[in-house]
Amino acid sequence: MVGELIVGRYELEELVGSGGMSNVFRAHDRLLERTVALKILHEQYTRDEDYVERFRREARAVAQLTHPNIVTVIDRGEQDGRQFIVFEYVEGQNLKELSAQGPLDPREAIRLALQVAHALSFAHARGLVHRDVKPQNVLLNDDGQAKVTDFGIARSLDVHGVTQTGTVLGTSDYIAPEQARGQKVDPKTDIYSLGAVLYELLTGQVPFSGDNFVAVAMRHVSEPPPSVLEHRPDCPLRLDLAVQRAMAKDPADRFESMDELCAELEACLAELDGRDGEGATMIVPPPPRPRRARPQRERRRFPVGIVLIVLLAALLVAGGAYLLLTNDSAKKALHVSSAPSKPVALEGIGAYDPPPGDNSEHDGDAGKATDGNSSTAWTTESYHPGGFTKPGVGLVLRAPRPLALGKVTVEGTGTPFNAVIEGSDSPNGGFVQVSDRADVTGTTTFSIDTDGKTYRYYMVWLRLPGHEGQAAISEVRAKT
Repeated sequence: MVGELIVGRYELEELVGSGGMSNVFRAHDRLLERTVALKILHEQYTRDEDYVERFRREARAVAQLTHPNIVTVIDRGEQDGRQFIVFEYVEGQNLKELSAQGPLDPREAIRLALQVAHALSFAHARGLVHRDVKPQNVLLNDDGQAKVTDFGIARSLDVHGVTQTGTVLGTSDYIAPEQARGQKVDPKTDIYSLGAVLYELLTGQVPFSGDNFVAVAMRHVSEPPPSVLEHRPDCPLRLDLAVQRAMAKDPADRFESMDELCAELEACLAELDGRDGEGATMIVPPPPRPRRARPQRERRRFPVGIVLIVLLAALLVAGGAYLLLTNDSAKKALHVSSAPSKPVALEGIGAYDPPPGDNSEHDGDAGKATDGNSSTAWTTESYHPGGFTKPGVGLVLRAPRPLALGKVTVEGTGTPFNAVIEGSDSPNGGFVQVSDRADVTGTTTFSIDTDGKTYRYYMVWLRLPGHEGQAAISEVRAKT
């Protein structure tokens, strides 16, 4: 096809990319004397109206998206029954080629992820979900600017039909669990995939590997997101937690929107640049949500679309890209088991010092106990001998959402103290004991038993033996 002239205007110069549905050529636009990218739908799909409509929809969808980080659509047409789309030509490599050279510096990884996130946020605001966010679909121009491309399987949030529930689309290395099961997708699906892309930029490898689509997709469905810190100990804790939250199995546990993910990545970048202020010491917590009964979620049955993946492996070998799953054994194989313990980002929000206390105990320093920096700490007042006569004083911690913790680790410095962990639905009272009492003389881990209840707020409630001294908590970490 190289050398062919399309509609008397676009001369094909070189094949620069090939995918499951189309080929992409560098072409010369004779009319405007410029280089363009021309995508041509594979011939075998031109007789399938579903594929043709999906291809046309890409042109219509992206034509609405004028954004510096989205590849611009120039033209669309048909010649001899072949559908084509003309895009701006981006000279340079893609993110996959960049990540193949090795892990990126966290600042550079965040910078690139932010550009992609802003582009996707722009698309989401106009009712479009990309559904195939992967590094191969992010092009880098000579200035290092990222441009998202290939909205070929993008779905309008209010369109039903060729990409409805029950069809698995996307690339398995970055596929969200709900997408792998053939369930409904929404903007949070793109959040998961972008989290997987950011993981690869930071570590130089995909989150989950496997021999085929099925094996990888099963791991995305059933295994907790890996920690960047396992491969990059130098990665900031806050950034690692942001990646894990973006890749949460349950969409409800992810960032509420792409804009919220952008805000958190901006905060991570600010910390790396030494520009962090009072509001940038911990991952932005999601707003409170109504509690969901965990047993109901465990009993949830997957739709028939979950079993698409078994047939998909065979179709991929044959060159296909989409299918429906109907095998019950595959349903069982992909059924989500109880998630293993995983880190929870707590946020120190203040102190609890009820009467006979004075309702204040270095409240402004509470965030220092959860900032990932052991050299900073929240401290009690300095009590003279016999001065600590109240029942106790507490450090109040806020969880990202109501949940049942499994373990809380407290790093104590200063005067050794005796403590217990308590939970409540309010930061202002109603706390109940959820752990045994223990002496904290260094790093101490408390086993938590909430008796099946979830709490948004937890507290380290402490007493000073001898009624004197100054207790300090440098870090509090938690796991489910």
